[in-house]
Amino acid sequence: MVTLLLALSTALGLVVGSFSNVVIHRLPRRESVVFPGSRCPRCGTAIRWYHNVPLLSWIALRGRCASCRAPISPRYPLVEATCGGLFLACALRWEISWATPVAWVFCTMVLCLALIDLEHHLLHDVLTYPGIALGIAASFVAPWTRPVDSLAGAALGAAVPALLIGLYALRGVEAMGWGDVKFMAMAGAFLGWRGALLTLVGGSLIGILLGGGWLLFSRRGRATPLPFGTFLGMAALLALFFGEAAWGWYLGLFPKGGAP
Repeated sequence: MVTLLLALSTALGLVVGSFSNVVIHRLPRRESVVFPGSRCPRCGTAIRWYHNVPLLSWIALRGRCASCRAPISPRYPLVEATCGGLFLACALRWEISWATPVAWVFCTMVLCLALIDLEHHLLHDVLTYPGIALGIAASFVAPWTRPVDSLAGAALGAAVPALLIGLYALRGVEAMGWGDVKFMAMAGAFLGWRGALLTLVGGSLIGILLGGGWLLFSRRGRATPLPFGTFLGMAALLALFFGEAAWGWYLGLFPKGGAP
């Protein structure tokens, strides 16, 4: 039974990852994610169903369109594999419970937003606004947060980056975009205020390490825009899976009754 659950979870994740590729490609271009069906972006030929099987089709076609032989970006199988792995990790972590589909939804939305921001420096309202509502609704069944914590997380998640935007604006500097504010409100709604804090801290650290390292080795100027939403997305996923352990470790640093 457990093996079947894990297999089905992984298969579902691969399928959702395939659809996520459509969202990642079309949403920033303001195209419908439903119509038309999957087509080669170069020759426009409709992709047959047996050429659209997650992972396997890309491998069988050797990463090329079946019609025009144009190369297909390896991003497509990577997104499918990542989504399948995340769905499997959720099933392993929460098994058969309401927490598993909630985590699936959150992982999918974060993955789409993070990769869109990586390429386009854009965090879409089409995903973040419904994500906030879904996060608050999910707090009634998710084991890691409660409705009050969810509301507090959404408020805190939005308030901190909004405050930073305001403070930097006084100096004439654009620190981040308002999309980051909405993303953090969504993350806080799903993860609660503790998860929101972990996401903000973790996203900043990841940004310093990855973003700073990229600027250093690419010799780009400090004014080069970085996909902060991508860093926040990575941190949000870590907070989902390891947030409780991280808080437990943090509180363990203090004498009993002396934690802040």
